[in-house]
Amino acid sequence: MINILVIKEMKDSMTNPATKKSKVILFQGDSITDGNRGRDEDPNHILGHSYAYIIGGKLGNERAEENLVFYNRGVSGDRISDLYARWNEDAISLQPDIISILIGVNDIWRMMKGEPSGVTDRFERAYRHVLEETREVLPHTKLVLCEPFILNTGAPAEQWAEWEAKITHYQGVVKQLSEQFDTVYVPLQDAFNAAVERAEAAYWLWDGVHPTTAGHDLIAGEWLKVVLESGLLNN
Repeated sequence: MINILVIKEMKDSMTNPATKKSKVILFQGDSITDGNRGRDEDPNHILGHSYAYIIGGKLGNERAEENLVFYNRGVSGDRISDLYARWNEDAISLQPDIISILIGVNDIWRMMKGEPSGVTDRFERAYRHVLEETREVLPHTKLVLCEPFILNTGAPAEQWAEWEAKITHYQGVVKQLSEQFDTVYVPLQDAFNAAVERAEAAYWLWDGVHPTTAGHDLIAGEWLKVVLESGLLNN
């Protein structure tokens, strides 16, 4: 005989949103993702003020019945090797269903500034390590790779040819890795290039690297368009 209590729990899990398994979406990256996020459990600040906040707010509202949970673990100043160094505690331990990664500009910045941490270019090698380990340990987790970007203003404008060459190379690396690891790929450089036709570069990326409010909204819009079209949130 089936236990009546078990039947009740099964019904509750189907009708009560609080008992449904949450889908966890994790945003990872550097200061562009960090957005001065909170480091405690205060829900008013926990996602910061980056594109992650905009995406979390929109999806959290429109798909409230799905009980989505959002984490922002971006860290200002991070290179891809820094991201890999903290991957256990800031990604794998969270057991996310979806991981979104936007990283790369600090790797270029360190090299362009001639800093010791930028002596060798570890971008592709470390990025591949992140993806390989994630596929091994979290085989069912879906991945979203976002294209790194810059505009010709601020720091990049001082050595534009070199910055442009390096970011173009990194963009190619991320696109190739996305294809190899069968991830969703979010292109962003073309969207920022088009945006410059509407307002000057600094309106979108105030220093050529870090987005303004409008820049974050642009990123969020492109992310939502691509990810929703991919059907990733429906799996």
